[in-house]
Amino acid sequence: MKKKLILLVLLSWASSSIVFAEEGLTLDGEELDDFSGIEMEESDVHGRTNVAGAKDGGSDHESHQHEKEGHEHDDDGHEEKGHGTHDDEGGDDGHGHGEEISDVELNNVQRRLAGIELMTVQRKSLGDAITAPGEAMLNAYRTSKITPRTPAQVIKRHVRLGDHVKKGQPLITLSSVEMAEAQGALMESDVELRRVKKLGRKVVSEKRFVAAQIAYQQAYAKASAYGMTKKQIESLIKTGDATHATGEFRLLSFQNGTVISDGFVVGELIEPGYVLMEISDESMLWIEARLPPDDANRIKIGSSARVKVGQKWLSGSVVQARHTLDEATRTLAMHIEVANKNDELHPGQFVKVVIEGNKKREGLVVPVEAVLRSPDGDWQVFVQTAANRFEPKEIEVLNTVGDQILIQGLAEGTTIVGKGAFFVQSEMAKGGFDPHNH
Repeated sequence: MKKKLILLVLLSWASSSIVFAEEGLTLDGEELDDFSGIEMEESDVHGRTNVAGAKDGGSDHESHQHEKEGHEHDDDGHEEKGHGTHDDEGGDDGHGHGEEISDVELNNVQRRLAGIELMTVQRKSLGDAITAPGEAMLNAYRTSKITPRTPAQVIKRHVRLGDHVKKGQPLITLSSVEMAEAQGALMESDVELRRVKKLGRKVVSEKRFVAAQIAYQQAYAKASAYGMTKKQIESLIKTGDATHATGEFRLLSFQNGTVISDGFVVGELIEPGYVLMEISDESMLWIEARLPPDDANRIKIGSSARVKVGQKWLSGSVVQARHTLDEATRTLAMHIEVANKNDELHPGQFVKVVIEGNKKREGLVVPVEAVLRSPDGDWQVFVQTAANRFEPKEIEVLNTVGDQILIQGLAEGTTIVGKGAFFVQSEMAKGGFDPHNH
């Protein structure tokens, strides 16, 4: 009876161990012992059981079998991880890693549509950045005001607000009593002068001849001072008809430009000095920047400047600097001249101004739009490696002044993408490139 109980316990123990081993269960973080190698021999007629095989040869045989199964499992796992998944996706290099892309190729059509422009990096000096608010204003050296020089009435308007005019183009027709008197005197003096010239000095005394000349010159100057041009005066004299001395005359534009203001109505009586129209060439505007005295002392006439209009930067230079402080703001005003070819700036518009100071640093200067952040956060530019191939190159940013950046990390003379770098980066991102170029 005792032997039977021992036999039942051993059988139960062996069965439980086999189940745990097959299911891969663990206890306290360790694998349970595998008792599958225990061989149970049949009992003899006396109920005796031989368990020696569990201690001797059976153990070696089963251990070898277990190692063989484990080796086959490892091979399956390697094949699934290294070959099965990536081969199906077509992105494996044979070692379980995806292909790394470190450059991008763009054809001529892509480059043209994206507006990609190349540039050669050159060593230059760039000053420190002095930032200040600014306001666009008319360029006083490219602006003229149209005013009458004698009391007059507006007879006709020839141009309107916002019109572009040419030099010498008629703007306004006026009528003036004083002008009528000047025109009459001019025609009278002209007739007298031509008469004495025809008679000659042998008939006309010297005094009369000189008097006729003086009268003509004074009448001519008076008509001109009142607003008649040389061409208008000559046309009036040529008619020889005193009925044309009505006092009407036209004010002409002194320059090419745009009608900025026209504060009058037809029929209005205008006093001398009243600004009828203001004409200005808006292709070159001034930006007035107000700076503290310490910052202003770091800037010289001719210093480069950048003006930010919306998301775009315009280049300019300092052309004027006041020498007296504004009583209210205690700042010095500086005028920066900028080109405004596309009419992006308008007088009265507030802008951001960055002026280059006199503390210079040497390095490679590139446009701001040529420098981008890489996926890992470093600064980079795109270097041309072949006719249509570009690869990212990490650089160090030293200084930024407006839309110009001082960098290092490239060789002078390197060709990079100066405009359109964002498109190149986007195309490269589609290929999943390695930001570290590993």
